[in-house]
Amino acid sequence: MADVLVVEDDDTIGSVLEAGLRANGFRVQRERTGRAALQVAGLGGVDLVLLDLGLPDMDGVDVCRELRSSLPSVVIVILTARTDEMDVLAGLESGADDYLAKPFSIVEVLARVRAHLRRSAASHADGEASTSMDFGALTVDIAARRALIAGTEVLLRAREFDLLARLVRDAGMAVSREALMSDVWDEHWFGSTKTLDVHMVALRRKLSAAARTSGPDAVDHMPQIVTLRGHGYRLDAIGE
Repeated sequence: MADVLVVEDDDTIGSVLEAGLRANGFRVQRERTGRAALQVAGLGGVDLVLLDLGLPDMDGVDVCRELRSSLPSVVIVILTARTDEMDVLAGLESGADDYLAKPFSIVEVLARVRAHLRRSAASHADGEASTSMDFGALTVDIAARRALIAGTEVLLRAREFDLLARLVRDAGMAVSREALMSDVWDEHWFGSTKTLDVHMVALRRKLSAAARTSGPDAVDHMPQIVTLRGHGYRLDAIGE
């Protein structure tokens, strides 16, 4: 049985989430403010956080950032009425694994929660093969979960690294959106694949910025993530 922390100040939404999760076998604690949520998280024992971005005392993005710092392995799903892509991206870049846009159904919430918890459990149980792969200026160390450009580490969030590792595994080959969602999130994924696009935007930006920082040679020998419209993505390992 997993422990879920619901951080939502709206009593209607919070009550529905709390009742729905409990009815499906989850242990639930609900808090209405960011500060209270951080205090609870500090005690440990939380597997997943459903975090509203519009809290009365703190910006949810700041709460997410602090949660990720104190609980690096916890799954964080942000709940937001902010539909602008930059607002969602800010939440994901602060450490969230995924987002749900309001209004949402309890069925969608439950499916998403289960998918993330299955994926998290599988990652901890299986681990990764001890493999380091070089593609031009890029090195991806699967065992250590590190990405380096010209020897300098790129700080990636968990899902960003998983996406890069999945593309590296089949470098030069087309990888469908369905395959990425299944392998990086969960084979039983339910809901929008928009989170894939948002994570890909962040991954590309971080790799590009790191290459520029490392110098012209790194830029010239940096693999490119190519969008295949209507299908998915491909990592072109150019400049090796």
